[in-house]
Amino acid sequence: MNPPTKQPLYLLIFLAILINFTGLFDTILGPDGILYASIAKTMAQNNNFIGLFDGHKDWLDKPHFPFWVTAFSFKLFGVHTWSYKLPAILFLMLGARYTFLLARGLYNVEVALWSVFILLTAQHIVISNNDVRAEPYLTGLLIAAVYHFYRATQKKINLHLIAGSLFAAGAIMTKGIFILIPIALAIVGYLLSRKDYKGLLNFKWLVAGLLIGVFILPELYCLYYQFDLHPEKIVFGHTNVSGLRFFFWDSQFGRFFNTGPIKGSGDPFFFFHTLLWAFLPWSILLYISFSQFIFKRKIKQQEWLTVYASVSVFILFSLSRFQLPHYTNIIFPFFAIITAAFLYRQVKEDPKYIRIVQLILCCLVIITAILLHFTFQPGSINGSFISAFVVLAAVLVWILQHKNLSGVARWLFISGISSMLVSVYLNFQFYPSLLSYQSGSEAAIFCNNNYPKLPVYSYGSPADYELDFYLNHALKNITDRKDLPSIARPALLYIPADSLITLKEQGFTPVLLKQYEYFPVSRLTLDFLKAGEREKTVKKHQLVMIL
Repeated sequence: MNPPTKQPLYLLIFLAILINFTGLFDTILGPDGILYASIAKTMAQNNNFIGLFDGHKDWLDKPHFPFWVTAFSFKLFGVHTWSYKLPAILFLMLGARYTFLLARGLYNVEVALWSVFILLTAQHIVISNNDVRAEPYLTGLLIAAVYHFYRATQKKINLHLIAGSLFAAGAIMTKGIFILIPIALAIVGYLLSRKDYKGLLNFKWLVAGLLIGVFILPELYCLYYQFDLHPEKIVFGHTNVSGLRFFFWDSQFGRFFNTGPIKGSGDPFFFFHTLLWAFLPWSILLYISFSQFIFKRKIKQQEWLTVYASVSVFILFSLSRFQLPHYTNIIFPFFAIITAAFLYRQVKEDPKYIRIVQLILCCLVIITAILLHFTFQPGSINGSFISAFVVLAAVLVWILQHKNLSGVARWLFISGISSMLVSVYLNFQFYPSLLSYQSGSEAAIFCNNNYPKLPVYSYGSPADYELDFYLNHALKNITDRKDLPSIARPALLYIPADSLITLKEQGFTPVLLKQYEYFPVSRLTLDFLKAGEREKTVKKHQLVMIL
């Protein structure tokens, strides 16, 4: 390892690990995250690990694995924000560990350390460890499966083949059968680059396929039991819905071909421009490293593994009709290794253009955060943010005074520190203020603290998932105004302010306890972000007492 970069890398990786945990206690972001948390909460409280339920409705969208893990966390630690997020972050850390192992196997220790540093400071990785969905789980499982199968190419049937099959099965039970595509292509690309045709046709891959089939049997059984055995159930507005068909086809390939029950309208260039911000501050360097492969054909034998694994998923998602920014997070470990391998060569050559690129990106990242702060005006500065800022500033000063670092290495460290500064600002300052407009969770916490024994009802609210998860007891949701008289009194009712007239028409005289401002915070608009324009974009919701 290059001694001048050894200490800074270890220190900054340690800080990056800590920063990925800084969103652990931020309120869970809706609608997806809070929905998944509610489903896992129902699973844990009912001790039913077979069915997935959205309230009392059968839910068929994602496989079981993340819900099993989260429900186990709830059983072990209780139902909390942090016990929902913790398992996902730990799976991401598992992914960071396997990123190190794979990069070390393909290159050396220094490339491995740079890979981990790049991965843990990429903006959307930190964001996804706050806004937890399925991606942190899948990120760890995918790179782990690829690593173990890579090691299995070097030996006969052994524990690596079993471990790779187990992680691949976990990935399938997290996102669907399509995840076998990048795993298979990574190994095929690696073996073809070595002209190891015997290894490609080895009997052990059939064994791996059989093992994966055995390991996903719990998922298949759950889907069969909940859906295929009950064709009378109405799912996606239809009866005779097969859970197994959805799992093997409609869930992923149905979205890809836009033939499944969940449809979208994709843009083939969506992920090209999404990566520009999602992989900050490393996105331009990632594109430069790929340009080396495309235009200069500088692709080494071992690099085919990471290129095949990442490009296959990137193309698949780009051609899909259903696209969301967090989808590509699962291949960030491979992107990190590709970028690190490129930079490892550049650090020695110390080209000026990399310093200029990273200087521009660092300035853009910091200026964007400053503009966000003064536009959104989240309130007084959080003490945790000040502490983190002081620590990172001290490390930055140390890096700047380090005499033995090359110009490129110094700017790479500065880039990571800039990204970490933005991340701690988002998790300690921006998100806590933003999530105060997720009024359902705010109302639930108020009910728990002040009226823990009163039943809570909801009428006409889009915030039921937030209420359902954060309430300490069951939420009673009323969808039809004719059912309003059935409210047992005394009770609490969460209701949009413009629906109060309906309540009064039913003969109620509600007592206002608290008024909230509601906004769907996962779909931010410029008008909402502007403090002066925000009042026009929010809706008033009220928590009232019915006597």
